[in-house]
Amino acid sequence: MSDTVYVTYEESWHAGSRTGGRGLSPDEARARDAEGLPYAVVYRALGREVPLGVRSVAWRAGIVDTWAFDEQGRRTAEAELRMRDDERRLLLRRLLVRRYPDAGTAQDAVDCPRTAVEVSADGTARISHQPGGMRGDSLEAEVEVADGDLWVVRPGFDDWPALPVADALPEWVGALPDAETPGWRRVPSRLRGPADFDRVFRAGAEIPGLKVLDPVPCGTVRVPSGVLAVACPDTGEGLSGITVELPPGAYPVEAAWVEVGEEHWGTYVDVVAVRLLIGDGPVAAWEMALGPGDDTLRLPAGAAFGFGTDAAAGAFGDAELWEELRDLLERARRQGSPEHDRLSNSVVGMHLDGGSLGADLAVFCTGGDGVYPVWVGRSASGEVVQVAVRTALLDLEG
Repeated sequence: MSDTVYVTYEESWHAGSRTGGRGLSPDEARARDAEGLPYAVVYRALGREVPLGVRSVAWRAGIVDTWAFDEQGRRTAEAELRMRDDERRLLLRRLLVRRYPDAGTAQDAVDCPRTAVEVSADGTARISHQPGGMRGDSLEAEVEVADGDLWVVRPGFDDWPALPVADALPEWVGALPDAETPGWRRVPSRLRGPADFDRVFRAGAEIPGLKVLDPVPCGTVRVPSGVLAVACPDTGEGLSGITVELPPGAYPVEAAWVEVGEEHWGTYVDVVAVRLLIGDGPVAAWEMALGPGDDTLRLPAGAAFGFGTDAAAGAFGDAELWEELRDLLERARRQGSPEHDRLSNSVVGMHLDGGSLGADLAVFCTGGDGVYPVWVGRSASGEVVQVAVRTALLDLEG
């Protein structure tokens, strides 16, 4: 190890905040390693505040996690190793390498280029190159990994390599291919949505089984902070973390109102979607909004991230004033309360006038409990034009 690189030991490590637990002496860390208790090794360089990398070890759980950081504290590489049953070998289970195009690209930026590798114990690896990040298509392939590349011998306490994970991919992964390279396939971005919300808000649009009526206004939502939150206002977990950045302002809410014709239930009207109108231009593409830690690499085909509800409800509101708006909503629901006149009904649910808060809450009913994706409609230049949520379990893709 270079004279400028040294290690410290911590009882634990949190990769997101880059903070450790109680500091350990080398002897304490060695004892924890021998007992299989969790500990972390932090690789540091003289004169650098951010660690070079971290190795988190938990032998009893059979887990080793490693991270490498750049000078800004962004994770450049991370790997998950899992111990085999005989406790002598480690499987490189997952590897993720990010390639930041510039110093201004955030670690979780949806357009940050990256490569992910997921390996199974049978020797099959799925490689996913995402040159456009989550927002772009990926090039994927399955390859067979030689046994010598698949496993590493479990190191002793003093036998680890100089750094926990290098900012590079194994040689067997190969170079970044193009779409014509044999064995590789192009996979559409899972961040992009197939839904065309414009149709359910356009009176007269043709959708099998539905007659699209005029959209219904449902009030205006003020978002002074410029960060919109979309979450259930009644679920105990509070703010879900689904947020959308937009210019501070007041935006109209609309409900998609349709007439449904069913064989057994006859004809009835229903709200199938609700949207916040941010701009006047057309939507060029719909993109799934993400919460903290949401990553399309871990999203099964056909699934989506979203906000959770156990009250069959969602809401648009200012993220920074979310808790204040929830408290005001609770008081306003009480008959005879001073705040009760701030609450009004809408075709989709309720509208709360936040008054002196300078922000409002538009509450809408969903088709039931569960997880509801939030879709961001962007213009051709990438600006936010609409934010929409599908509220009914009807087929809108026909």
